[in-house]
Amino acid sequence: MYAGVALVAVVAVLSILGMYALHRATAVVADPLHTLPFESGWVPQQHALSRYHVRWYLASLVFLAFDVEMLFMYPWAVVVAQVGWSAVVEMFLFLGALLVAVVWAWREGAFRWV
Repeated sequence: MYAGVALVAVVAVLSILGMYALHRATAVVADPLHTLPFESGWVPQQHALSRYHVRWYLASLVFLAFDVEMLFMYPWAVVVAQVGWSAVVEMFLFLGALLVAVVWAWREGAFRWV
């Protein structure tokens, strides 16, 4: 009854073990520090858990806000021809609200780096 599920599970486990064995057989182990994927093999200059300056958190929030904007614009671009002018007006209202938010953040100094 569950033979198909068991077969898929066995194939998945064997595939993973095979890829791991292939990696172990072909991996370069001369100097583990230089074979790490971090920094493309370069020696790390600082600890991985070092602190970031607080301004980078604000930059990441602004990036995420505009990234979400793009998330709304892609589906809009697909249906704008079907919906017509009302879709264009709605998108310009949306962009206007974002512009108001950017102007407010600019006035508050959110984009100042020093």
